[in-house]
Amino acid sequence: MRRSLSLSVIASLFFTANLFAVGEARMTGKVLDAATKAPIEGASIKLEATSGKTVKLEEKSRKGGAFTVFVLDGTLQYKFTVSATGYNPYEEVIKMKLGETNVREFQLFKVGTGPAPPPGAEPVPAKPDPAVEAYNAGAALSNSGDAAGAMVKFQEAVTLKPDLTAGWMALAKVAVKEKKYQVAIDAAKKALEIDDEDSDMWLALYQSYSALGDKANAAIAEKKMPANPSKLFNEAARLINEGKDGEAEESLKRAVAVDDKFAVAWYELGMVYVRAGKSAEAKAALTKYLELDPKGKDAATAKEMLGYL
Repeated sequence: MRRSLSLSVIASLFFTANLFAVGEARMTGKVLDAATKAPIEGASIKLEATSGKTVKLEEKSRKGGAFTVFVLDGTLQYKFTVSATGYNPYEEVIKMKLGETNVREFQLFKVGTGPAPPPGAEPVPAKPDPAVEAYNAGAALSNSGDAAGAMVKFQEAVTLKPDLTAGWMALAKVAVKEKKYQVAIDAAKKALEIDDEDSDMWLALYQSYSALGDKANAAIAEKKMPANPSKLFNEAARLINEGKDGEAEESLKRAVAVDDKFAVAWYELGMVYVRAGKSAEAKAALTKYLELDPKGKDAATAKEMLGYL
């Protein structure tokens, strides 16, 4: 029976060369009290496309007033409405820059203590922030493939502005690429002080601790990461190549439980069942594979195998 001896690694967990996909736009920042500069947790940040498409989304500020918004189409203008209980809402139409994380602080006045800007008012041009400029330069370098240069700029950004969460996040990611694992660990921890649920930062910690041989801390970081079907598939591929079909079966079943559209995982699960003599299970898994990817590279083998079952 054919055994998959050289399964392709699917959707590697390691960060890609670019921080952003084409057309994406992201913004990170904080919501603050305009008078005291204290962070406002639980503030609402609503986005609505002003034209072209109907796009609406809402995020909440987290610990430290931090927020992150992500849109698939950054070519559009969005009306931002920022509000919190006891504060005047703030509205502004913003065109985010592509290819970099837009960094922004929104300051809200308490009701009765300051004017709310009129809807759609043009924002007052802000003075250039050296930390943000360094961050943007780092993002540009990262997206051009210069991870080493990007790391220098991100380090400059967080030195100038230690509470620049986006800077710590980006530094952690490029440090992993450059195999500067202690730098990545320190940066990820800084980011997680503000947002302890950011899966990318737990991934950076997992990769860095694993690379340094720190199994205990790697295991802690892994538990904080969401179930990743690609990681489970890659683990199954290793087990299959080692002849451990029984263990591979469990990883593959978990992978398709997380993502039931993971075609190649269904195929390999079907072949594991075939080798184990589980005909009914094999037939179901291979049929599912063909439903998802009828012209896939293993479709002919799957059809042939179904003929024997």
